[in-house]
Amino acid sequence: MDVFDAIKNRRSIRAFEKRAIPEGIMDKIIEAARLAPSAGNIQPWEFVVVQDPQIKHKLSVAALNQTFIETAPVNIVVCADEARSKRRYGSRGETLYCIQDTAAATQNLLLAAHALGLGACWVGAFQEKMVRKAINTPSHVRPVAIVSIGYTSKHPNPRDRRSKVDIIHKETF
Repeated sequence: MDVFDAIKNRRSIRAFEKRAIPEGIMDKIIEAARLAPSAGNIQPWEFVVVQDPQIKHKLSVAALNQTFIETAPVNIVVCADEARSKRRYGSRGETLYCIQDTAAATQNLLLAAHALGLGACWVGAFQEKMVRKAINTPSHVRPVAIVSIGYTSKHPNPRDRRSKVDIIHKETF
């Protein structure tokens, strides 16, 4: 699949078939995330793959009761190792770079899932302490995103986007 087609046609999917995702496909998706760029090649990401119904339920509750998390065959909690980034870049690494890096990895997850015929949804609205508890993260590892992945049962229409005229500034704001 052409990368521009993947970017243009990918949608946030919140309705999934009850069908398992083969391990080989999940390996490809994680590999795409692993290959994302990161500040200083620190690679501060950690990926918690969740398939257990009880943990999915806890994630769903933590995510303000977004129940599609429970129906997705797989959820990947993308986490940032703040200490790993801090060692090289200090507070900016700890508070910004590791977040940017995991965001890049998350986008790769979404595009890889789409390219492999799956749907996915990036969830950022959640109670962090509850997610930490559900997946048992160490104190220096911060959950940044939950990505629900599965075979799509409903295909949403494209959403409106701001025009280029409204978002592009030349030389200065």
